[in-house]
Amino acid sequence: MSYVRGLIDRLLLICAVVAGGLVPGFISQYRQRLGGRLDQARIDLAPWQKIADQYFHGDLGRLIQYHLASRDPTFHAEGAAIQALVASVRHLQIEMAALHGSLFQQAAYLALHPDPNLMRATLGDWVPTFGLSAEAILFALIFAAGLWLIFQASWSLTAAGSRHIASRWRRSPPPQPKTPSISR
Repeated sequence: MSYVRGLIDRLLLICAVVAGGLVPGFISQYRQRLGGRLDQARIDLAPWQKIADQYFHGDLGRLIQYHLASRDPTFHAEGAAIQALVASVRHLQIEMAALHGSLFQQAAYLALHPDPNLMRATLGDWVPTFGLSAEAILFALIFAAGLWLIFQASWSLTAAGSRHIASRWRRSPPPQPKTPSISR
C-alpha cells in the first residue's frame, strides 16, 4: 500500500507543479482578453464622447441625461445604451487595475472575482504556457506544495478512518444466530 501511496504522491506533485506553472500564462491571456474588451468598449464610446465634447462641454453624463429625458423611445433607448457602455468601461477599468498587481494578487483576484464568460472564452482559446519568471516558478512550487499537503492530510485521515473502522469491526462479536422459539 505504501508503494501505491508513494506513486500517487509523486505523480500528484509533478502534475501540481506543472499545473501551477500554467496558471501565470492563463492569467496573462485572461488579462490580454480583458484589455481587448476594454479597448473595444472605449472605441465604441468614443463617438458618444465626441458628441458630448461638441454639445455638452465633454460631459458624457449630461448627454446621457439628455437622451434619457427624451420622449422619443428610440432616443431614450440610446441613452440607456450609452449609460450601459459607460458602466461597462468603468467595470473593465476596475478589473484591469486589479490585475496589475503581483502574480499572487492577480490569482487571488481571479479566484474571488472571476468573470465566468471571460474565463470560458479565455479557456476556449487558451494556449498553455509555462511561466519561467522567478515569481511564476515560486507560484508553481507553492501551488504544488498546497495540493500535496491537502493530499497528505486527506490520505492520512482516510487511512486513520479505515483503521478505526477495521478495529471496531474486529472487536465487535459476530452476530448470534437466532434460535427459533416454539410457541404453544
